[in-house]
Amino acid sequence: MTEFAYQAFSEVARQKTFVAAAKTLNVTPSAISHSIASLEDELDFPLFIRNRTGVSLTPDGETVLPIVQEILNTEIKLREEADRIKGLNSGRIRIGAFSSVCINWLPEIIRTFKQDHPHIDISIEQGNFNRVTEQVRLGRLDIGFSALPITENLNVVPLYEDEIFCIAPSDFIPQNGATITKKDAKNERFILQQIDYDRETKQTLDAYNVSGNSIQFSIDDASIIAMVESGLGLGVLPELALQNLTGNVKVYPFSQPFKRTIAVVTQSEEKQTPSTHAFLQLVQEWVEQHYGHAGSVN
Repeated sequence: MTEFAYQAFSEVARQKTFVAAAKTLNVTPSAISHSIASLEDELDFPLFIRNRTGVSLTPDGETVLPIVQEILNTEIKLREEADRIKGLNSGRIRIGAFSSVCINWLPEIIRTFKQDHPHIDISIEQGNFNRVTEQVRLGRLDIGFSALPITENLNVVPLYEDEIFCIAPSDFIPQNGATITKKDAKNERFILQQIDYDRETKQTLDAYNVSGNSIQFSIDDASIIAMVESGLGLGVLPELALQNLTGNVKVYPFSQPFKRTIAVVTQSEEKQTPSTHAFLQLVQEWVEQHYGHAGSVN
């Protein structure tokens, strides 16, 4: 089985159509179809279920996908290691992160990394915590920024405790003048992103007896600020998300503090490429420099 057959399989699994996979790999759809058919013949079981809109993995395809992805990643690691031995500086890093890390952390981190490693290609995929972690587990991403808890068997480095805050209209004043209590939350409508309604955000609202009927979902963090500014409700956002957002609103802590722990996840060290390991070390150093503490890279 050739490396291209593995690449075709992995890309079709990600894109869910032969045409999109062919465009990404810069080949014809028939080349993709031929490679998948050859791979299915050699494995002696189907990898995809074909339908009118595209394809989906069979249960057997789901089983072998992580193995194929690991083979591809090992090939990349071999080439990078060979380049390192020859004194070259090449490779790629695929990063997954949620929006506030993409906005507030990655631009400076990547710019710093590129100063020392200008020939390493870096791509970024934005997604929620669960998707980023799953993509790292499958080997489709090299580094992921997520939030604890992380149950997958991955290398996890806690980075930063991000406090959850309440965003209120400019004329809103808590009863105690300083923090949001259960009395303040009673009968209020709360606005947040759908993808945030789990983990610490849900724990916060549950602790303040906020029912699901009192929750309204918005598109993104900036939209939450705009809706709060218009008096449509109170917002819930972590500190990191507030760094580059502006609006005529007030920010209050909850009387019972809640925090999310941002972490970086990778596969085990022996599966990391040299460039991935170097980037991971820079992330730790950058967080320590800006916040005074980070977990250790294992």
